[in-house]
Amino acid sequence: MFFARLREDIRCILERDPAARSAWEVLTCYPGLHALSMHRAAYWCWTHGLKWLGRWISHWARFLTGIEIHPGAQIGRRVFIDHGMGVVIGETAEIGDDCTIYQGVTLGGTSLTKGSKRHPTLGKGVIVGANAQVLGGFTVGDGARVGSNAVVTKPVPDGATAVGNPARIIVAKKTVMDEKQAEREAVAARMGFSAYGVTEGDDPLAQALRGLIDNASTHEHQITLIWQAIEKLANAANSDDARGCMPCDARKTEDFDAEGMNQLVK
Repeated sequence: MFFARLREDIRCILERDPAARSAWEVLTCYPGLHALSMHRAAYWCWTHGLKWLGRWISHWARFLTGIEIHPGAQIGRRVFIDHGMGVVIGETAEIGDDCTIYQGVTLGGTSLTKGSKRHPTLGKGVIVGANAQVLGGFTVGDGARVGSNAVVTKPVPDGATAVGNPARIIVAKKTVMDEKQAEREAVAARMGFSAYGVTEGDDPLAQALRGLIDNASTHEHQITLIWQAIEKLANAANSDDARGCMPCDARKTEDFDAEGMNQLVK
């Protein structure tokens, strides 16, 4: 059982980390793998009444890897702790299968009540970016992403992204994406992760600016159509008075470069 899980963990690291070149390199040089392997021993001790021994093993794991995992934390299969230095995972934390956690992450508690659910639950396939703080006994839904340096203190729905301090929850909307973005999302889905939990489409400020730019472009198009229609009516009336109602600076062609401005905020 132990060696089967170890082989599974090595395979998932080789799939998700382009810097990993061989199974031997992963086995000998990846502290996240070492910390998880030692945690399994500590968790077994903790759940079999050997509390002190479980804490002692987790203490040595922290000393050797820089990753602190309480022996009571429940961790699923194929979890990848990348780099890992400074990661802290609390006693009642639960981490689902296929999650990715980067350096400096804290899965911490905000309650001092013993025996209560004080630490977060991560669903399947969650990505938590570097130095993010997820604090409290709530759930981060399946496939959700927590951006680097985010401070999350409330639940995150399935598939959503949390960014900022305090974290803002961005719920994925079913919109028509451009072909290039769709291709990037498909590649990320096949790999099973997005580096550091954020893609270029997750910045709420950039999303708002792009929305305003697209809206301004639509307005310009409508105004152009109106002036073109007025010009046609004036020509159809075939009178100097009708043609005189057209301002000399009326804009009858579009020159608003919405695509160029969108590129500036990407």
